[in-house]
Amino acid sequence: MARTASILKSVAGVMLASALLAGCANEGGSDNGDPGARPLAAGQTCQSVRAELNALDKKGTQAKVEAASQGKKLQPKDKAEVDRYNELLNQYLGARCHV
Repeated sequence: MARTASILKSVAGVMLASALLAGCANEGGSDNGDPGARPLAAGQTCQSVRAELNALDKKGTQAKVEAASQGKKLQPKDKAEVDRYNELLNQYLGARCHV
């Protein structure tokens, strides 16, 4: 009887540990840890974000983004454009507009 109780306690302990580990592994919302698409702000669509990115591309912002990523100094106006471009790109990719 004592041996059976010991086995049951061991099995219960293993089951509890497994349940806790499974809960931690699935915290991301999916089996692979992908949180899913993020919603765009009110009034924004994938098309409107893409249009603004295209407008910044036409102004030559991509070259400024590359310069900033290489550590080069930018004028405040150019830095603001780079920051806006990066913000829009993060929104676009986060919302999975590219898929």
